[in-house]
Amino acid sequence: MKYVPLLIFSILISCQGQNKKPMNHPYTNNLINETSPYLQQHAHNPVNWHPWNETSLRKAKDENKLILISVGYAACHWCHVMEHESFEDTIVAQTMNSKYINIKVDREERPDVDQVYMNAVQLMTGSGGWPLNVIALPDGRPVWGGTYFRKEQWISALEQISDLYLRNPEKLYEYADKLEKGIKAMDVVSLNKDKVNFNNEYIEVTLENWSQYFDYLHGGLKRAPKFMMPNNYHFLLRYAYQNNHQELQEFVNLTLTKMAYGGLYDQVGGGFSRYSTDVNWHIPHFEKMLYDNGQLVSLYSDAYLVTKNKLYKDVVYETLEFVERELTSANGAFYSSLDADSNTTEGHLEEGAFYVWQKEELQKIITSDFELFEDYYNINNYGLWENKNYVLIRKDDDKSILKKHNLSIEVLNEKKQNWKNILLKTREKKSRPRLDDKTLTSWNALMLKGYIDAYRVFGEEDFLISAEKNANFIINNQLLEDGGLNHNYKNNISNINGYLEDYATAIDAFISLYENTLNEKWLHTARDLTNYTFDYFYEETNNMFYFTSNEDAKLVTRNIEYRDNVIPASNSIMAKNLFKLSHYFDNEYYYNTATSMLNNVKPEIENYGSNYSNWLDLMLNYTNPFYEVAISGEEAINKINELNKTYLPNKLIVGSTEESNMPLLKNRFVEKETFIYVCVNKACKLPVNETKKAIELLKNKN
Repeated sequence: MKYVPLLIFSILISCQGQNKKPMNHPYTNNLINETSPYLQQHAHNPVNWHPWNETSLRKAKDENKLILISVGYAACHWCHVMEHESFEDTIVAQTMNSKYINIKVDREERPDVDQVYMNAVQLMTGSGGWPLNVIALPDGRPVWGGTYFRKEQWISALEQISDLYLRNPEKLYEYADKLEKGIKAMDVVSLNKDKVNFNNEYIEVTLENWSQYFDYLHGGLKRAPKFMMPNNYHFLLRYAYQNNHQELQEFVNLTLTKMAYGGLYDQVGGGFSRYSTDVNWHIPHFEKMLYDNGQLVSLYSDAYLVTKNKLYKDVVYETLEFVERELTSANGAFYSSLDADSNTTEGHLEEGAFYVWQKEELQKIITSDFELFEDYYNINNYGLWENKNYVLIRKDDDKSILKKHNLSIEVLNEKKQNWKNILLKTREKKSRPRLDDKTLTSWNALMLKGYIDAYRVFGEEDFLISAEKNANFIINNQLLEDGGLNHNYKNNISNINGYLEDYATAIDAFISLYENTLNEKWLHTARDLTNYTFDYFYEETNNMFYFTSNEDAKLVTRNIEYRDNVIPASNSIMAKNLFKLSHYFDNEYYYNTATSMLNNVKPEIENYGSNYSNWLDLMLNYTNPFYEVAISGEEAINKINELNKTYLPNKLIVGSTEESNMPLLKNRFVEKETFIYVCVNKACKLPVNETKKAIELLKNKN
């Protein structure tokens, strides 16, 4: 992608702030009634903040003022830094209020707005991030932007762009025209009319290109900061298993182990931070996001099924304990995140303050076992961060520790649990990170899927109870009378028309819930939501889905999200849903749409595997046998539980304990018998009544 020519960014190169005396200027901050915790954090700034809505946008047009759009989220450390340095400053506020209509956006509530302006900043600067700050014309089209700015830089830029708008507005309009074309070109997907040809050789070449960036020493990719990218490793795990690729399997295990050993993982309370600031996974950026932890529970559950590595099981159980303890409401909904920052003992907000320890502090808490504790969690140069603070990090596996300290595994496990109990109790006395207690349908669906996957693998009834409680929360609170979904829930208010990500993730979770309970309510709900997306999101010219509904207010552009990121693209999740639902309901239209969607993105995949891992996972359904496992009879649930003890990623399950009209179950119920039918493309082998025999059929590649 070529960057749009820069016309005005050079003004920042030598920006020097001008010292001005603050003026008495009344301000009206309009965020006080917003539900977003992030907007609420800015509700008492001296800036005349407005929320993103038609009234605010119309005000810019009526007053012919430039719009300043500032996007962030509650757990964002640098968002807080810029707020403190600039948005709480009366001098800065005077400039912003006199020259701009200022709009604050929670990127998690409005990912559609965020994506439009993030694309613009990436085009203009080559990079992006949060806080995201953009200046737009009164019609909403961007003309300037960036991420974090120091106070002096910020004031100078605002004044110069405002002066340019007053003196020579045509330059900004000319630039906006060019930038608008660039933004609209970024996510254009054309219908690929080439013959469909998905094959293993193509995937092998993609992996070869991708593997050049693998970090075989620390796991993950060779770069910092390091994001976990759960879907990357879910695909790689599956591919390695299905192709008996030992080296790739070792790389996935290395990555998952290093992530679980690092400071990225909360060794005391469970759960993962958003990313590591270094290549070693040692020092996290301390915010904890629901979407990361939901996906990582799914990943580590499947990884345990493949390896039976107890570390992976511990990660799943501890992460779900963290989610239940800190991110779950009484009605079964999941909250969004915990802030990276919390107050120190002196009352100052500081990144990681809740999670780090000083050696003297630990010596007082961990008494007789401190030498062992110090070695286990590296209270040494390996775990030292800054300001004499240590992040608890593991380096050696338990087997090495046992040998070194002449301990039994039972004794070590007892000591570890005791340490965690003591530290957790001590930590609870600290000032807690701020909680973003809004509930997002898409993120809840990812966590819901995590619970289902954990139940599938480990069989814990409590995991299923939490999953069903959350699924019912979504149905009872976010599902609308017309069959659509809302995106946001806060203070008993459901609002913001749902995005494709809400539908795609909810459909995926409901399909999984059906496969583990055989309650057809969830499968039919998934189908109904799918049909709704065809009515409101589908683009017939290319067989893809827009991110926003056709009933939503128009933005600068209407995006099609198809590149996988930390969360897979809504279109890739949707394509996988359609593939599965086509089998459940014998729906050829679903199947052809999923196939066309994958074919559309195929030309981009080969050189950018990491950005298309969920699409690659779908491609494996075409290049390898994909099985329909139909189970009919009174013992169907028990048979499913037995099947789930084996990693079988290339199958779907349909079943019933009684007569069913589902296409794959029709006329297959026999009183007092339970039969398992293993089918490929509706062609079924002879039924068996032993799970072991069914697994043999599923593992037979012929």
